[in-house]
Amino acid sequence: MGVAVSGWPLAKAVSQQGQLGVVSGTLLAVVLARRLQQGDADGHLRRALAHFPVPEAADRVLKTWFVAGGKSSGLPFKAVPMPALSAGPAFTELTVVANFVEVFLAKEGHRGVVGLNLLEKIQIPTLPSLFGAMLAGVDYVLMGAGIPRAIPGVLDQLARGEAVELAIDVEGQAGGTQTTRVTFDPQIFCKGAVPALHRPFFLAIVSSATLALTLARKSTGRVDGFVIEGELAGGHNAPPRGPMQLNTAGEPIYGPRDIPDIGKIRELGLPFWLAGAHATAETLASARDQGATGVQVGTAFAFCKESGIEPALKAQAISLIANDHAAVYTDPLASPTGFPFKVLQLASTLSNPARYSGRPRVCDLGYLRQAYTRPDGCIDYRCAGEAVGNFIRKGGTHEAAIGRKCLCNGLLATVGLGQIHGNYTEPAIVTAGNDVSHLSRYLSPGQTSYLAADVIRVLLGIEPTPVSTAQYPLTKFILSPSTS
Repeated sequence: MGVAVSGWPLAKAVSQQGQLGVVSGTLLAVVLARRLQQGDADGHLRRALAHFPVPEAADRVLKTWFVAGGKSSGLPFKAVPMPALSAGPAFTELTVVANFVEVFLAKEGHRGVVGLNLLEKIQIPTLPSLFGAMLAGVDYVLMGAGIPRAIPGVLDQLARGEAVELAIDVEGQAGGTQTTRVTFDPQIFCKGAVPALHRPFFLAIVSSATLALTLARKSTGRVDGFVIEGELAGGHNAPPRGPMQLNTAGEPIYGPRDIPDIGKIRELGLPFWLAGAHATAETLASARDQGATGVQVGTAFAFCKESGIEPALKAQAISLIANDHAAVYTDPLASPTGFPFKVLQLASTLSNPARYSGRPRVCDLGYLRQAYTRPDGCIDYRCAGEAVGNFIRKGGTHEAAIGRKCLCNGLLATVGLGQIHGNYTEPAIVTAGNDVSHLSRYLSPGQTSYLAADVIRVLLGIEPTPVSTAQYPLTKFILSPSTS
């Protein structure tokens, strides 16, 4: 789902209808800093900051980033510290506060359940992100794009107010992967007064029974369930098993080996949800017939009124759908992570070759950078989406840089937070699953927009019932969009 598409308004809307609303945790420090610079016109962010349990931290964030009345539309956003082992306390503090704000607002005023989705691939912000969300009472943590074996144990420790650490992958000189560690201590952050925290349920996002089995048996703590994501889902997809082959359109070819063995997953005895083109009453029923607890829905929610996508981009997408011209391309090169990434073809975005070729290759956010060891033994960072010369100078190859897109900047532009470089404004990039061509099923006759409640109504075949009491965990939820 990308960055801030499933923000707190969408997660709240889904949660209020009795389902599990999930906020994207990707780049939340940047999202908060930029929205404060836009002036927080409705006051929601400042209201959440007033509830942060370490007031002096919230005050520093507000003093650093808030611009009364909003910055001039022609001025760039102030730079946020990039994730790095040496990023320092300001980066950690902003990350904790940003995750608290997002979850607090998603949970405010009702008793539904809310989850936070993070990417295993983005490692450095993970510990402060989890702590900030737990300070706000997050109910679920979902994580994919890797093998998040350490996260269940981290949640256990944070719930007890203990210091935690996480291994960070570092590419070695010989091509192998080494690790270093980042740490986070709640006692230090809260100056010894850590509030009581409950341990959220942990759902791992996986694409195979083998990975589910590994996580169920070898994680550092309790795994509470799985989201089984197929290659029709939006965002990042798992690569095909074996050497990647492309079809005539240049997309990865998936085969029988890439179909998850639902029977083996069911034998684990843990709840699971199916994801990827499961946004109909029929696919929900089929998922339950296979033993699933429910389904995760991304694309259908991504284009509803409550999502964070800019209204003009939503309108373009829905217009294409109405004329049967909506097209999604599984790009094997777009993501600097090396994972296939689904892109909705829109002329105004980076999916247009002319927009892509006209964008200066700038890496000024750094969330998808890879840590590596320099010849002198020091750790540095490189991204296949940065300027090609810089990437090669850091040990990357020209081939690895071809076709890479800056997802950090592009996805922020998708939600109205694009950076300005002189006379150039970062273009958007929109991700969606293959189900995007069927969004018209949620539109009433004569309408060009729809609500999250309309999606749930179609899925359940009934009018959704707003939440009035706390929902018990691990019931038959529909999961709102997460980050892929």
